[in-house]
Amino acid sequence: MYAHATPVQSTGRTTRQQPIMEEDDIVAGWAERIRAASADGRTLRIRGGGTKDWYGQTLDGEILDTRAHQGIVSYDPAELVVTARAGTPLMQLEAALAERGQMLPFEPPHFGRAATLGGCIAAGLAGPRRATAGAPRDFVLGVLLMNGHGEALRFGGQVVKNVAGYDVSRLMAGALGTLGLMLELSIKVLPVPVAEVTMKFDMNATDAVRKLNEWGGRPLPISASAWRNGTLALRLSGAEAAVKAAKTTLGGEIVDAVESERFWEGLREQTDPFFAAIPPGYALWRLALPSITEPLHLPGTQLMEWGGSQRWCITDADAQTVRMSAKQAGGHATLFRAGTSYDRSAGVFTPLPAPLMKIHRGLKAAFDPARIFNRGRLYPDL
Repeated sequence: MYAHATPVQSTGRTTRQQPIMEEDDIVAGWAERIRAASADGRTLRIRGGGTKDWYGQTLDGEILDTRAHQGIVSYDPAELVVTARAGTPLMQLEAALAERGQMLPFEPPHFGRAATLGGCIAAGLAGPRRATAGAPRDFVLGVLLMNGHGEALRFGGQVVKNVAGYDVSRLMAGALGTLGLMLELSIKVLPVPVAEVTMKFDMNATDAVRKLNEWGGRPLPISASAWRNGTLALRLSGAEAAVKAAKTTLGGEIVDAVESERFWEGLREQTDPFFAAIPPGYALWRLALPSITEPLHLPGTQLMEWGGSQRWCITDADAQTVRMSAKQAGGHATLFRAGTSYDRSAGVFTPLPAPLMKIHRGLKAAFDPARIFNRGRLYPDL
């Protein structure tokens, strides 16, 4: 059953907990509620700050608010690992890491001040650094999960080499809460780069794709890239000498540090003017494509990130047209946001092939046999 972390006395390690009795009461109450919902066939909607309620498909069931279960359980900067409860505000966690010169490497979007760690991992979304650092799932070391029987199960641990058999903890990243209620997460963190600079280049989309692939094959400290409206922005991060050498090699116009921070945050949080307004009848699509893919011939406006592998498209093209374009290029498309009057009947996520859907159903049956958690949020059958 649920076990609390034991405070560790080693130098440099911090432990922050609410009283054990209070936390036990919260978790015990959730377990009882889950067992009752399973017995009655009711649906529970796991929800943190609600900043990503628009993401995914159906919002169904009674809200199970995770924010009462928050706080950093343990943090060892020397080991680059933090363990925190799923209801912990993301801003609070990032502030604690920043105090020690560390960060969540995948630059998760918040989409609001109320974002939580659990919501961050459940959504599985990453920011500009994802192409070089990795996705949220790559940094999940362990999870304490409550299944559909109200049982608390621990998977993984607090070190990188702790996996034997299936790496269950990483299944939670991007599952949108359909497999269970996350109680605690252990996450690998990284140091903040010593040096960072952003440069911009004037070029069209086709040239940007070619340049990004050329630079991607060279030992350059690129940590983010984005193209929109005829301008390619490139962020370099790392050691002073490496950043300075790359800056000299690549040329380009140096972007002011304040403007640079605003730009990358605008992409991460989608407050950039590109995302500002989705007209009626249009939708924002997120396309995952091979980086060498030439600009797609879709109506509307496009923005490229992640070395050309992530394409954002605001278009009035229907879902079949967008998904066929992505498939022909060797990728897939997700309906991220939609304006009023846009037809959403084709679903948010690309339909899975039968063998993959069978695996998904098997996982759902193993963790949530009564299908009470976030029913229909990922796919109608789950």
